[in-house]
Amino acid sequence: MSKAFTREDTEGEDDDLPPGVQALPVGARNYVTPAGFEKLRAEHERLLRVERPDVVRTVSWAAANGDRSENGDYLYGKRRLREIDRRVRFLTKRLENAEVVDPLKQTRREQVFFGATVTYADARGRERTVSIVGADEVDLDRGRVSWISPIARALLKAELGDEVRLQTPHGPETIEVVAIRYVALGP
Repeated sequence: MSKAFTREDTEGEDDDLPPGVQALPVGARNYVTPAGFEKLRAEHERLLRVERPDVVRTVSWAAANGDRSENGDYLYGKRRLREIDRRVRFLTKRLENAEVVDPLKQTRREQVFFGATVTYADARGRERTVSIVGADEVDLDRGRVSWISPIARALLKAELGDEVRLQTPHGPETIEVVAIRYVALGP
């Protein structure tokens, strides 16, 4: 059958997902902190208002130079333009679906919710601190984990002193909530 008569649904949520970025659960809101939302919005604006127009000017100039088949500026520019457009589509979807949750406005501070900074201890007594943030704000070096990660799912709704079960690659592990804080999370 001709491709003209088949419909492939290629407009899925994950089409423009960059490598290493976790897909949101189907139908879920894109929970994000105020700083995370601002970072996404600023990148979206920079790509649309600065980078894309610059690349379009370069591609137009390169196209005017003649033979496009061996024109590096033209070929690279077209490729960069596709990358920018893909990222803009991704950011547009994420921003449209965003629900900004400010950790400082959390009223139930004795329980772990989105935006919490949680210190927990494992069975050996080693303490670790993580902040539960949006899928686009993950930064493991700074202890920021996605609200859909296994550690965050285990900790959500736990209270101070609760022991929760965490499924790790080495099997189940019990961890204890040692501290819960709600602080402003910068970029």
